[in-house]
Amino acid sequence: MAKHGKKYLAALAKVDVEKQYSPREAVALARETSTTNFDATVEVHLRMGLDPRQADQQVRDVVVLPHGLGKTVRVLVFAAGEAATLARNAGADLVADDDETLNKIQGGMTDFDVAIATPDMMGKVGRLGRVLGPRGLMPNPKAGTVVNAEDLPRAIEEAKAGRVEFRLDKTANIHVPIGKVSFEEQKLFENFAALMEAIRKAKPSGAKGNYIRRIVMTTTMGPGIKVDVTQAQSMEAIG
Repeated sequence: MAKHGKKYLAALAKVDVEKQYSPREAVALARETSTTNFDATVEVHLRMGLDPRQADQQVRDVVVLPHGLGKTVRVLVFAAGEAATLARNAGADLVADDDETLNKIQGGMTDFDVAIATPDMMGKVGRLGRVLGPRGLMPNPKAGTVVNAEDLPRAIEEAKAGRVEFRLDKTANIHVPIGKVSFEEQKLFENFAALMEAIRKAKPSGAKGNYIRRIVMTTTMGPGIKVDVTQAQSMEAIG
């Protein structure tokens, strides 16, 4: 069993492990119980009432957080020709339009946070699946990261502004960052509201019973805070 330090135990003492906190209470407590010396990430973990083995119970979508994630997002775009020029002009940090760059990525170069591709490049991108897939960087139409050339400026702008992908994992959980501890409480609350609205909209056709069973909010290395599921599901996102 892992041993926790004094800071963590002091933070844990502030959390009632039996209580289901309201979303606002959870946000405030998450900020209060952050134990790191750096600007920790605020994370939301959802236990879903879904069977990840069933095709009609999959959840995979994106949400544009109104206040972003509080970090610089490096965007790579797989594009060629005029689309590559368009991507560069739109602010892409790296454009993979030649074999040299593709070979570097195949060799393990993943110095970027989001990968976007035009459809005509997916034949080449597919060969990079072993590198991009495990890191969650593989462009996918369902995640909005495979777009036509004319949509590249929008996709790049959204990625840099705080566009976050969420998906059901093999253990029926969803894990999503919603910002930094340094964010104002209201901004974290609004990011959380936007996430919950997106998850509601992404409810699959095969969902049965309780769609969301449990929600825990936490910070990097901080204690978990249970969030009242009913209240969280009734939140109104602020656009």
